[in-house]
Formats: sequence, structure tokens, C-alpha cells
Amino acid sequence: MPYNPPPELATLDLAAIAQLVAERKLPPVDQWHPSKTGDSEICITADGRWFHQGGEIRRPAMVRAFSSLLRREADGSYHLVTPQERLSIAVEDAPFIAVECLREGYGPQSTFAFRLNTDDLVIAGPDHGIETRPFPYLHVRGDLWAKFSRPVYYELAEIALEENPDVPGIWSDGEFFALGAAE
Repeated sequence: MPYNPPPELATLDLAAIAQLVAERKLPPVDQWHPSKTGDSEICITADGRWFHQGGEIRRPAMVRAFSSLLRREADGSYHLVTPQERLSIAVEDAPFIAVECLREGYGPQSTFAFRLNTDDLVIAGPDHGIETRPFPYLHVRGDLWAKFSRPVYYELAEIALEENPDVPGIWSDGEFFALGAAE
């Protein structure tokens, strides 16, 4: 099956992004509890690249497929989960990187959409918060988070300082997310 990445964020409005997000059906990995376990020998590096047995996985469709099976356990470990088996996966920082952002609106009426390195789209808001620990991370799903790429972080920081100099942060989908240093 060919891989067709979603269109560039800049060509979409938030309604179109929300539609793309709603259409993405992810496997119910949180409902699967297979007894067979093992090691996938896959590592996600801090810069978001995926490696298997030391070789980089360069096919975006493979990375996207694997990422849809990713789950973080209560103990902080990561696994690729199918109905038949659960394989451990090493994650150096966060499993995803927010590589692009699109903003609509201003101030409290703003909404920010982010494209991840897996081409997933996430709209920051009540269900997809932003936490600073000590760098900002975007909640993707379950207990999976995306670290902001440096360009995206700088873009958000510029907006946060311009609009909210006393408490640097951004508004998205009715929620305010402080981007200052973690306490």
C-alpha cells in the first residue's frame, strides 16, 4: 500500500486539519495485553530518528506504521504492541518530534496545530496539552509525548513573549500553556 503523506500544514485550515485527525484510525493498543514479549531491537533517538539493530529506518511508511503501535507503560517503558506480542523499544527522549506548526487566530482565540515527524497531526488544547519539563512537550496520545523541534520551539517562544510577556505562553483551543522554565 503506498504511503501518501498529508498535505503541507500551510495549505490547510484548522477545520481540514481536524478532519484529517479524525480520519486517522489508530489500533487500540491500550486494549491489547498479549502474553508473548520480546525486544524489537528498535531505538528512537533524541532527534526522532528510528533505528533497528543499528541501521536507520528510512522509510516514512515503516516509521509511521511502527509509531501507530507504540505504547508507554506505567513504569515508563515503551513497547510496540500487537494483539499477539509486545516488544520493547528504546526511546532516548520522546518518541515524537513536533516539526511544524500552524496557527490560526490571536491570543485566547488562537489554535495551534502541529505536524509530527511521523506526519501525524495534533491540535494543542484540552486533550493535547503542552508541558514544560524543562523543555516543552506536546501530548500526543496515551502517555506519548512529542518534543518540539528547535525551530518550532523558537517560533512558539517568539509568539509567547510577544503576546504574554509577563507569563510567556500560548493559547490554543481555549487553553493557556505556559512556556516558561519548569518549576
